[in-house]
Amino acid sequence: VQLQASGGGLVQAGGSLRLSCVVSGHTISIYRMGWFRQAPGKEREFVGVLNWSGYNTRYGDSVKGRFTIFRDNAKNTMFLEMTSLKPEDTAVYYCAAGSRFSSAAMAYSVWGQGTQVTVSS
Repeated sequence: VQLQASGGGLVQAGGSLRLSCVVSGHTISIYRMGWFRQAPGKEREFVGVLNWSGYNTRYGDSVKGRFTIFRDNAKNTMFLEMTSLKPEDTAVYYCAAGSRFSSAAMAYSVWGQGTQVTVSS
């Protein structure tokens, strides 16, 4: 299975951006799908996770209420809708697939290549 993340870019604070993660090689419905981010000099941070039914989600405290994860199983694609963006959201965003509904990066065995999100103040 391979993951391809896209949709990153430069946005002003307060703006919105939608990231996509296309899954190829296997059906998306069997996985827990997560988003993580990593800013320069910082550890990888949990953003959110979506389970295979598409109904259960969990978010990191720093993005709760601003970010939403959803999926389109027919397109084998997961999305991260980001609103009210802040400069501290600037990071490389990664999508990942795993077998556990977890906030720990080690629970995910397959990772996409990352997409850069930059929020200007």
